Amino acid sequence: MNQTMKRVLNVGILSAMSAALLSACGGANTSNDKSGQTADKPFAGKKLSIVTANHPWGDAIKEMLPQFEESTGMKVDVQSFFEDQLAQKLTVQLTAASATPDVFMYSPLQQAKLFVKNGWITPLDDYTKKDAAYDFNDFSKASIGSNTVDGKIYGIPIITEQHILYYRKDLLQKAGIAVPKTMDELLEAAKKLNDPKNEMYGFAARGQRSALVSQISSFMYSEGSDFMKDGKATVNTPEAVKGMTTYATLLKDYGPPGVLNMSWPQAIGVFAQGKAAFFADANSLFKNATDPEKSKIADQVGFAQFPAGKNGSQPFNITSWGLAMNAKSANKDAAWAFIQWASSKEIVLATQKKGNPGARMSVWDNPEGTTAFPKELAEVTRETQKGGVDHSLPPVDKVSEARDIIGAIVQKAISGEERRPIRRIRNSRF
Repeated sequence: MNQTMKRVLNVGILSAMSAALLSACGGANTSNDKSGQTADKPFAGKKLSIVTANHPWGDAIKEMLPQFEESTGMKVDVQSFFEDQLAQKLTVQLTAASATPDVFMYSPLQQAKLFVKNGWITPLDDYTKKDAAYDFNDFSKASIGSNTVDGKIYGIPIITEQHILYYRKDLLQKAGIAVPKTMDELLEAAKKLNDPKNEMYGFAARGQRSALVSQISSFMYSEGSDFMKDGKATVNTPEAVKGMTTYATLLKDYGPPGVLNMSWPQAIGVFAQGKAAFFADANSLFKNATDPEKSKIADQVGFAQFPAGKNGSQPFNITSWGLAMNAKSANKDAAWAFIQWASSKEIVLATQKKGNPGARMSVWDNPEGTTAFPKELAEVTRETQKGGVDHSLPPVDKVSEARDIIGAIVQKAISGEERRPIRRIRNSRF
């Protein structure tokens, strides 16, 4: 057995098998039962079906699967799909009460409440407590919150995102402007640096109706509000209105032309082409601004914590992708063995070194865990992981409908179509 495999086994990655696997490292027990399973490979002969999104995390896991199969004796079939195809496949198979896939990548903020309501996924609370070496408390609180519905954990975070502020170091230095730490400072800096006659804009961000909703969340949270409270919409409170108005003002007064048609690729494209002083969005997009092949200002990009409002800096800190277990799976112990291995400290470190931002605080505190990220970005991410809000969308079953309702109102404010359109949102259930 090679040294890499020994390390994997010695950290207790596979909870249900940890004692047997550690024994196997010493070559102590190789007895067989009638199924062909051995004490060191209790899942020998089992086949596990895994479905992932077409995502760099999935690619990284596929490369490491042979070590998991070797240590457990099971065979793993992995299929990958584009995000829309993945959602469709899961809906079809889970609606049909299919026993496969056993484990799948899912988007907690888009799917958790619906999947739980339909009885499609398995609560994982008991599994997370089986092995102390797994160290479930190592996951950031917010990342677990993203996967929690009605007090139960339904997914394990594998990819996280935090809302941060991107800025142009050279422009701020030349103008003698400090990096904004508050909403008021951001508004003032964007105003000073806005120069549309020379195709320079103070602020770029998402303006598309549905796409912008996740982005206004942090502005609302930082003023002390949220989308919902006690099952009712709270987007018409003074705090929520102030947060959304700040976002709308930044884009209306200091944003680039065509902002109403921009999702993140177009918005960060404006920033990367050197035509915006600030860009606010998820930290996971950073390579679009720092890759010299994509960006004209790659060496001038700075990263800062989300600006504070009345309630301090409260950006979203979410699980964008998690692993869930099919409620109809016939191989639940084997499925958990895979989930625990894939989300263990060692594997998270390995995938994070490839640029996949995980949820384990110990990995962010490990210098090896930040090698794939610019130093300033790693520091901002590590700090943001300590707090923030665990959702960036309305926590409802019908997320798309809620996004359309809110996004349409904010768009009117951005376009200046109505003087105070945001105040027209009424207290109601989405």
